[in-house]
Amino acid sequence: MAQIRIALAQIDTCVGDLEGNAEKTLEYAHRAAKQHAQVVVFPEMTLTGYPIEDLALRRTFRKAAWDKANWLATELEADGLGDVYVVVGTVGTDHASDKPRNRLVVLHDGVVWAGYDKHFLPNYGVFDEFRIFSPGDHSTIVEVDGVRLGFAICEDIWQDGGPVAELAGRGIDVLVTMNGSPYEEGKTHTRFDLAVRRAKEVSAPVVYVNQVGGQDDLVFDGGSFTVDADGTLLQRSPMFVEDLGLFDFDTDAERQTTGGIAPAPDKDEEVYTACVLGLKDYMRKNHFSGVCLGLSGGIDSALVAAMAADACGGANVWGISMPSMYSSDGSKDDAADLAANIGAHYDIQPIEPLFVAYQNQLHLEGVAAENLQARIRGVIVMAYSNSKGVLALATGNKSELACGYSTIYGDAVGGYAPIKDLLKTRVWELARWRNEACAHGMGIGGLHIVGNEAGEHGKPAPNDIIIPVNSITKAPSAELRPGQKDSDSLPEYALLDQVLVAYIEHAHGRADLLADGFDEKTVDTVMRLVDRAEWKRRQYPLGPKVTALAFGRDRRLPVTSAFRE
Repeated sequence: MAQIRIALAQIDTCVGDLEGNAEKTLEYAHRAAKQHAQVVVFPEMTLTGYPIEDLALRRTFRKAAWDKANWLATELEADGLGDVYVVVGTVGTDHASDKPRNRLVVLHDGVVWAGYDKHFLPNYGVFDEFRIFSPGDHSTIVEVDGVRLGFAICEDIWQDGGPVAELAGRGIDVLVTMNGSPYEEGKTHTRFDLAVRRAKEVSAPVVYVNQVGGQDDLVFDGGSFTVDADGTLLQRSPMFVEDLGLFDFDTDAERQTTGGIAPAPDKDEEVYTACVLGLKDYMRKNHFSGVCLGLSGGIDSALVAAMAADACGGANVWGISMPSMYSSDGSKDDAADLAANIGAHYDIQPIEPLFVAYQNQLHLEGVAAENLQARIRGVIVMAYSNSKGVLALATGNKSELACGYSTIYGDAVGGYAPIKDLLKTRVWELARWRNEACAHGMGIGGLHIVGNEAGEHGKPAPNDIIIPVNSITKAPSAELRPGQKDSDSLPEYALLDQVLVAYIEHAHGRADLLADGFDEKTVDTVMRLVDRAEWKRRQYPLGPKVTALAFGRDRRLPVTSAFRE
């Protein structure tokens, strides 16, 4: 009979921060030891951060990473943790080719005790590992107090064959996997189903440790878990927070004991939290403490402002109302109410005097005059960003980006775009959810997210509402000319978003879209708008990826409508 306790250290790392990542690893190893764990497992490329991209090609960085792994091993022993098996990720070197390797190392007794290199290197979507790394060519088993642990790294369990198939024939007791699996809506079920298949393949429990936190436009949701050999869920960590989960394994038990299982969040809460965590970590890792954005009174800027307040606190949000001669009183009131609800700074900077000054020289008409208003607003937002040292936020949504319904150097300015991957209809859904959550006690900053592991409820909003109801219910408009509505230039969003999902998410061509039941005029209009707007999307700021196909990272559309499929 053999028994061990495995700790799942779900932590938020930062690419390139060897010192900070190592210190956090040391902290969680101590916490695991206090919980009597013999093994503690960290996410993929723990010490270097993930995704490391071309930083892996720098030899001096690889040496520094290897030195840090050795330092950590000796530090663990010096702290009395030499008997604990600490499983961390780092970057190694294939000395035959001098290429880097995505490496797992086991630290024990003050040394790097064992190692394993990732076999399958993904080269799709957001991944570019096949170009960067050299693949591993052997499996690794480490015996801990009579328990045989086999190892794999992320993509190794997504592909049939390879190390998992080899381990299936070597009598392992537990399959341990470290992962850097980015968030996508609905992906948690896919991961679980995959782990169940691998558990049955190796006839052993699978420990799945995932990274948490934002890194540029990727968000890692955590949600680490353990499944038994028969696919039973044994343990699950919460999503979007740092966590230390525990799994007790007994070689003589027919079925392993169930531990703590965190509840799955509501689907709207999940997406909203992913966007906020992406923004929060982008700010933290780029050393911003506050943000600024234009507040128009519309739903997009209102949702972005709410996300910003949840990420950094309303007192660190600068909302700027920039009314023109076409701005309605209702929109101005909605913007002011939103700022008051989240406790943001609120400044009014009318743009009409600046617009008149430009027009006295340029004499613009039509769309050029409309875009001039947006560009004046962009200049003001960036002026706030520079003068206050805060991050400027762009407030465009995925529907607008798809159709080019944004102004380059106008409403497209900013360093980060929190709702870039949300269709307009999803924006409305999340706005309604945030108000409902507020009514049920989730105040400003009350999300269960990295930095709020204790689950503080946040600061209550006035009248238990964050986003003004009128911002949600009124017809969307850019208010760049009298009586303007978005539907003057675009199909109604309910229809537009259906077409966009089919064209972008499902890669349907024109014939497919017509077969889907969309009318010819709508199909041709949407395809023309989307295809011609690729150049704009290439210049848009980063934003959190929350769908399977997001603009920028993993979606290339034609640059000409001549390509019709």
